Amino acid sequence: MVEVFRGKRARGLIIVGLIACLFLVTGIGSAATEYRINVATATTGGVYYPLGNAFAQVWTKNLSGVRASAQATAGTPQNIQLMGTKEAHIAFGQNGVCYCAYYGTMQYDGNPQKFIRGMTYLYPNVMHFVARKGSGVKSVADLKGKKFVPGAVASATEINGREILSIYGLNYMKDKGEVNVKADFVGYNEAADLIKNNQTDVSLIAGGIPTAAVMDMFASAHVELMNIEEDKIKELQKEYPWYFPIIVPKGTYPGQNEDVLTVAVANILVCTDDLPDDLVYTLVKTLYDKHDDLVAAHMAAKDMKVEDGMKGMIIPVHPGAAKFFEENGVEIPNAEM
Repeated sequence: MVEVFRGKRARGLIIVGLIACLFLVTGIGSAATEYRINVATATTGGVYYPLGNAFAQVWTKNLSGVRASAQATAGTPQNIQLMGTKEAHIAFGQNGVCYCAYYGTMQYDGNPQKFIRGMTYLYPNVMHFVARKGSGVKSVADLKGKKFVPGAVASATEINGREILSIYGLNYMKDKGEVNVKADFVGYNEAADLIKNNQTDVSLIAGGIPTAAVMDMFASAHVELMNIEEDKIKELQKEYPWYFPIIVPKGTYPGQNEDVLTVAVANILVCTDDLPDDLVYTLVKTLYDKHDDLVAAHMAAKDMKVEDGMKGMIIPVHPGAAKFFEENGVEIPNAEM
């Protein structure tokens, strides 16, 4: 439900959903309106939540008429669901999952989520395969018969785990054929606890560099990051083209003495298509105007550069965001609506 006020008296009431998470009362643009915005992120042990909280604080502090807050969630799939029910209007997401949702493919087959619009590229979502030393796991191929945490149920990380393991002929889903990996579906903090307590062999953590849960594992347990072989990366890209190779530099985590080759996807900021153009323009502009504040909140924000704002953008872009980037000489991808 969105209440529209002019001055002190309400002149209209528009029904847009079951839960009121975007309120118009006073501020941006020519209309005297106020926006209360809920930003859907992910679990607190990753990067989405602390960075999303920083976004909300920057918007609330610097924009008259905007009150924003961050919500911890299970990740991209739940974020898309929350936007669909109007419980969130802005969200963090992996570009591959957002692509599948918008176009109604793979896990969204026959159920396209056409309300999703891109706002900006954020940073690479790096796949950290964290193996407990002594587990006998040196490669993803060694996961056969082992205990593995692919992420929480209904999380984008779990989808990543499923996709990457499939290239090795591995599977932990009962409805996807022979099961040859034992899976525990928990979030990042719980995954770290399982590693530290020797209750699992490998955990997949998808996040920026560095990620808090991975830092916790390296600081509290004997672990190492696993490489993904170049030939397997090429196989993965043929099947899922949104993945790209990336190096986790040595020294990123305590005791990490070698560079690690893995894969990543693009993290993007998305919104619903019904947000006003002037609001989205101002929100995106403010993120880049206050970039130093975001970097101070989390190092992952260092990857946010205006010239890279459309990197990995494989869904339609919101007109307000498109205006900002066009003004800054950035070409807007021609995604099919």
